[in-house]
Amino acid sequence: MRASAVQAESTGAPPPEPLCSRCDAVCCRLTVVLMPEDRVPRHLMVVRNAQGVEVMARNDEGWCAAVDPLHMRCSIYADRPTICRRFAMGAAYCLDIRDTYRTQLQRGIPLTLY
Repeated sequence: MRASAVQAESTGAPPPEPLCSRCDAVCCRLTVVLMPEDRVPRHLMVVRNAQGVEVMARNDEGWCAAVDPLHMRCSIYADRPTICRRFAMGAAYCLDIRDTYRTQLQRGIPLTLY
């Protein structure tokens, strides 16, 4: 059971609904695997990771290199990679990764980059 579900059971409150206005953008710190059909500017991608897969670059803090740090939004949203298009806010994977992040944060564990 996810941490937010356990917390909701103990307090009687529903788990928080994921909304952009109160999201820590954990998904923007996940590894973004590029597909052959993705057209991302070369300066935003790592040619190959340790497994030989093309991925988006990250900045020094672990954020996707396409995130505009001033506005905290994707700078290539219209041309974002396929995997980003398929990531659904509030879907099972989003909720799981947010719960993991929240639990680690409460325990003082640094964010795990995937």
